[in-house]
Amino acid sequence: MKTQKIIHKLASRARNLMRLATVLTLAIFAAGCAGNDEQETPVDNLTEAYEEAKGAIERQNYRRGIQIFEAIQAVYPFSDLSRQIQLELMYAYYKAQQKEQAIETADTFMRENPIHPRVDYALYIKALAYFEDEAGFLERRFKKDVTERPPKEVQESYSALRRLVDRYPASEYAPDAEQRMVYLKNRLATYENHVADYYLRRGAYVAALNRAKNALEEYNGSVANADSLRIMAAAYDNLGMDDLASDARRVLELNFPGES
Repeated sequence: MKTQKIIHKLASRARNLMRLATVLTLAIFAAGCAGNDEQETPVDNLTEAYEEAKGAIERQNYRRGIQIFEAIQAVYPFSDLSRQIQLELMYAYYKAQQKEQAIETADTFMRENPIHPRVDYALYIKALAYFEDEAGFLERRFKKDVTERPPKEVQESYSALRRLVDRYPASEYAPDAEQRMVYLKNRLATYENHVADYYLRRGAYVAALNRAKNALEEYNGSVANADSLRIMAAAYDNLGMDDLASDARRVLELNFPGES
């Protein structure tokens, strides 16, 4: 009898364990299915998929919008919406802070569609992707002047904005581009002045003069031009070119009264 009871208990426990294992398996399977549903990218219907992606971006779910647009591109690479999807994608990449993808998509669009009416928009997005308007974390942490950073990306942004304004002056993006150019022009001129001042303090007067001149000529109209003129005057002084030093100070006083 005791043996039969033990066998019965063991059998009961085995059935309970089997039930538990079944429940766990179903739960894991259901979770897996749910996960797959979340990752599913519907592209069976091009128009519906496009509208879903646009809706995701309007809700600021850029990751989901990008996922669907990329899937559409893979399934329908030559659709009538392909150019529009490129425009949507470059914006979504930019908003998702995927800078490299935004720039690459904008460049690809302009290369493949050089006379498309939305080239101005592609230039604008490219400029925004390169644009910087504040110091990074490390620069804020250590109180480092952002204008001392080599401005490669600033130059890229400025060049894109300049192309936009020069080629498409009637573009709806031109006014904002011009405002951003004012900031970037001063940023670039200030960096040139930093380099010129470095040379000046080390006695490399010709090099200092050339960098200050470059800042003055390339970024004319910047508030940093006052520093460029001061550096030029100091460099001319040290080179014994008194007349040119006086000319630089006269231009400085004329354009920036009280700052000589």
